[in-house]
Amino acid sequence: MVKRLAIAGIALGLLLMVLMIVFALRGRTGIDLPSAAESPKVIVTQTGAEMVAIPAGWFAMGSEGGDADETPIHKVWIDAFLMDRHEVNQEQYGKLVIGNPSRFKDPRSPVEQVRWADAILYCNARSLAEGFEPCYDEETEKCSFQASGYRLPTEAEWELACRAGTAGDRFLKGGVRALGESAWYAENANKRPHPVGQKRPNPWGLCDMYGNVAEWCHDYYSETYYRESPDQNPRGPEAGKERVVRGGAWNSSADSCRSAYRARVAPGSFQDACFARPDIGFRCVRSLKEPAGQPKDKP
Repeated sequence: MVKRLAIAGIALGLLLMVLMIVFALRGRTGIDLPSAAESPKVIVTQTGAEMVAIPAGWFAMGSEGGDADETPIHKVWIDAFLMDRHEVNQEQYGKLVIGNPSRFKDPRSPVEQVRWADAILYCNARSLAEGFEPCYDEETEKCSFQASGYRLPTEAEWELACRAGTAGDRFLKGGVRALGESAWYAENANKRPHPVGQKRPNPWGLCDMYGNVAEWCHDYYSETYYRESPDQNPRGPEAGKERVVRGGAWNSSADSCRSAYRARVAPGSFQDACFARPDIGFRCVRSLKEPAGQPKDKP
């Protein structure tokens, strides 16, 4: 009996220790971050958006079988972040930004015909609505990655989230033959975007990462950037004339709906009232501070 009580006491002590560690980590991050072996958690923000918690880690970015600007394949470390589970739809956009620029009007469909500048205005408005520090200086379009608010994903963050732990051209089992299960693209979209979240998500629960609308990223585009990219949290060139878009759209070929595929588009400025790309939208991310905080050894 005494021996059983002693064992029970040890077990209770270990359980309490584990609980103390868990609560301590929650207090430091504000989000329950999964381990690399778990499926990322889904949270709902104050403004009603679903977001997926993407854990920090290394991944192989790029492709040797795609276009020249996808090479070389290089290992990249990305800090933890939250990403919208769906592309920002017209209803969400209209609650925070006046007007709906979309050609294909439907509150459930992704907002489109948005300039890069429109996307960062939405990010700042959403940050303020939820009590976070905005990331963007709206005059210079510079981003503060240390701010607590919403921003556009870097293309490295986008590719990590899209791949969801996979290493091939697509996260799909069955490859291009299964593309229609997860994407609205030229073969099945009937020449228009569709309400978000109708197709099968990727392994981390993110919807429409291929097709529907292509998505603005933070980065300026450079064809040769991968040759000089830092291996920790790359954010693209310091300047450029075009921004990166990722994922392909409702009018894209199957080849454009790949995890490593990069496209470039002139972003449009606040003065550019004629930007009309009904195949471009966006989703938001927000940086997280993971308890470990530092990159593990490069694999």
